[in-house]
Amino acid sequence: MKLKDKVCIVTGGAQGIGEAIARLYMEEGANVAIADLNLDEAKATADRLSAKGPGKAMAVAMDVTDEDQVNKGVAQVVAAWKTVDVLVSNAGVQIIHPIEEFPFAQWKKLLSIHLDGAFLTTKACIPHMYKQGSGSIIYMGSVHSKEASPLKAAYVTAKHGLLGLTRTVAKEGGPKGVRANLICPGFVRTALVDKQIPEQAKSLGISEQDVIKKVMLGGTVDGEFTTVDDIAQAALLFAGFETNALNGQSLVVSHGWYMN
Repeated sequence: MKLKDKVCIVTGGAQGIGEAIARLYMEEGANVAIADLNLDEAKATADRLSAKGPGKAMAVAMDVTDEDQVNKGVAQVVAAWKTVDVLVSNAGVQIIHPIEEFPFAQWKKLLSIHLDGAFLTTKACIPHMYKQGSGSIIYMGSVHSKEASPLKAAYVTAKHGLLGLTRTVAKEGGPKGVRANLICPGFVRTALVDKQIPEQAKSLGISEQDVIKKVMLGGTVDGEFTTVDDIAQAALLFAGFETNALNGQSLVVSHGWYMN
């Protein structure tokens, strides 16, 4: 029970990586707010996870690009559970195009979800952490926080930006007991990645099987996808680590695709 009675907010928590993190946190005794753009999906996930316990779950409607919604969502959590101990900024999307064909509106949409969302949720949560003198903020980066791939100009830019935000929040928050760290997954077989496979096959002129074997997993040591449970374990490490010894760090979880 590493997170017994801790209050956690997980954005994009209704499915995929976010749901896996929420589930593990609750197994470790946390009360978790499933914050998601789709309130119905968030409620269904909260109900499903609450039935298993031992922690509790609640659903919160949150468009992470909308400052008013973010502030109201965090206020809803604090009204129910008094504080925020852990923020997992996980909400994200993927949009791929060659740079010369990348629609500016889609560039701005992706950066807003990843960067504005991380900033706004941090801004709303961190005063509660400062007040109690402790807290953990976990950003969901990527191997693309460290290196680049074709067709992903917006995503790579956003994920690199999260590395800078992590380090800045760690510098500001560390003296006040707040840690900020970045998880950098490799390819995780979620709906987001499944959508990329045919898109990349078309853009690169190769088969979908080659996208998986050569593009996505070619750099790993074992040709395996990272799992949502792998990422959840990394998120548990950062949430449960109680000193500044682990602050401002980025942890790559990628089957050896990228090695620090």
